[in-house]
Amino acid sequence: LCFGERQDPEKKLNGPGFERFEFLRYVVSGKCLAWKHILDMRRAVDYLVSRPEVLADRVGCYGHSMGSTHTWLVGPWEPRLKCLVGNCCLPTYKGIHRTKILHCFPNFIPGIYQYGDTPEIASLIAPRPLHLNLGEKDSGTPIEEAREGIARIAVAYAAQNAAANFTSFIQPDTDHVLSPEMWDLTKAFFAQHLK
Repeated sequence: LCFGERQDPEKKLNGPGFERFEFLRYVVSGKCLAWKHILDMRRAVDYLVSRPEVLADRVGCYGHSMGSTHTWLVGPWEPRLKCLVGNCCLPTYKGIHRTKILHCFPNFIPGIYQYGDTPEIASLIAPRPLHLNLGEKDSGTPIEEAREGIARIAVAYAAQNAAANFTSFIQPDTDHVLSPEMWDLTKAFFAQHLK
């Protein structure tokens, strides 16, 4: 949404500006842009599992950057995703507030902070397998709060007797990238959980 082929059809606003406009348009209408993203991704899964060449009981989800956000946002609402991997994005509201990041608007769900932060959303994926890769120096994911969030996700998985289904990797001295190490972990995680 708001980028690529789905930019402002009138071309008045560019990608980030149009995303901001759409977010605010949704907020004043009592809606949520993040939920629109979730619905779009669920429709993509509908299409995917309708294809004859797809093994519907072995569908995984991978996302990098905002795609990682989309991965842990859609995960709780899409049980057909059997295994999920997010790469380079677990910005907590606490970390965003501390570092004053003007982050991507789909990260923001009006009113949710009273119930929890982004790790609590990701925790709702449990007990299904979830792996998160993060770069220690990724300015979009303040690492102190991300480490705390990873610990909370691990607790949620343990409470579901699924501790082995949650893994994470924080790569030292690494920024907002898909490194070879992260890609190897991603492929291995999918191979393990989508057999």
